[in-house]
Amino acid sequence: MTLPVDPTPLIAETSAGERRFDIEIADDMGEREQGLMFRQRMDDDHGMLFVFEDTREVGFWMKNTPMPLDLIFIGQDGRVRAVMRGEPFSTAVISPGTPVRFVLEVKAGIADKAGIRDGDRLRHPAIDAVANRGNPG
Repeated sequence: MTLPVDPTPLIAETSAGERRFDIEIADDMGEREQGLMFRQRMDDDHGMLFVFEDTREVGFWMKNTPMPLDLIFIGQDGRVRAVMRGEPFSTAVISPGTPVRFVLEVKAGIADKAGIRDGDRLRHPAIDAVANRGNPG
């Protein structure tokens, strides 16, 4: 399954500057369950943003995913909580052990290459709509 690319890129604000990603958005249960399974390749500037209805602990696995991935776990404030590696075809659960609202999956090594670290802010309308609630400034 390939989802449409969202017209607005996701921006990672890092100490090394901004990095843009073209993303697919998985925001319902079926899309999140399918994710990037069976994908053979993906561009370095591409990813999939998983959007959850509420902030909670989540777990991912790579059972049917042939590509190694970086999983970037993001809190409801839009800040990175953890960056973890997903190994191809693994059934090991990947979880940061802390509640998150979003997860961005990119090719393995891209988070490090882009300088994405814990605490960095990721911006996209899907994230900003949650992160800016109750924060008018």
